Amino acid sequence: MSGSSDYVPPKVWTWNKANGGQFANINRPIAGPTHEKELPIGRHPLQLYSLGTPNGQKVTIMLEELLALGHSGAEYDAWLIRIGDGDQFGSGFVKVNPNSKIPALMDRSGEKPIRVFESGAILTYLAEKFGAFLPTEPSERAECLSWLFWQMGSAPYLGGGFGHFYAYAPTKIEYAIDRFAMEVKRQLDVLDRRLAESGYLAGSQYTIADIAIWPWYGGLVKGWTYGAAEFLQVEDYKNVQRWADAIFSRPAVQRGRMVNRTSGEPSGQLHERHDASDFDTRTQDKLAAAAE
Repeated sequence: MSGSSDYVPPKVWTWNKANGGQFANINRPIAGPTHEKELPIGRHPLQLYSLGTPNGQKVTIMLEELLALGHSGAEYDAWLIRIGDGDQFGSGFVKVNPNSKIPALMDRSGEKPIRVFESGAILTYLAEKFGAFLPTEPSERAECLSWLFWQMGSAPYLGGGFGHFYAYAPTKIEYAIDRFAMEVKRQLDVLDRRLAESGYLAGSQYTIADIAIWPWYGGLVKGWTYGAAEFLQVEDYKNVQRWADAIFSRPAVQRGRMVNRTSGEPSGQLHERHDASDFDTRTQDKLAAAAE
């Protein structure tokens, strides 16, 4: 994309493979697989294929929270999908998610495997399967699902909008950054006003709404995302800060945030998770020490 104000879109857009940007090598205007590659299958009922991005963290946090409640049926294998290498375009992954985005889940606990894709759908599926983190009282359920879908509609402005143009685009475009910074700050104000009147987003109870929103907006206000904390003055959102700290204090959240993570401190990266003991024995710092 040109930063020049004299750019005029052509009558017909064509794919320019040299358009730059951090993700130019994996973005394309067509769907479907680019290569044959079957997905691995572990020993647990749930098979997760993901990466420790905010969208990926939603599902691993949910699974760790379910296990913490004693739901043994939520045991899972988490396989790393390296989107920078194009793993999401392998034939096996596309069968699970035709949209080629992480996370993707296969539930093999029944006679017929069930695929679930899109993070909000996965959270809802797991909440209903295990009867947890989704209220059953109609008004409370509606509030929870409303905030869950708020995240689905709002986060693209944060990630694909603000995050892309502020942190990843090959040129800094003032109009684009201003446009999306304004929207992200409006969203933070929406959250701050809600959390001024409620302990959690759906009410007094922690739900899948919090699990969905926290990796994006909690990470943003804690300064973990895009290096934009000062730029967005995130300390001004006191209620969001309180909520973000409360959720991060949960052990299941801390574990879930580590799974399929490939950045940050090696001690916080668990590339694949196949057993609860992996958190103690298979983080990247432990594997590196064992290899020496």
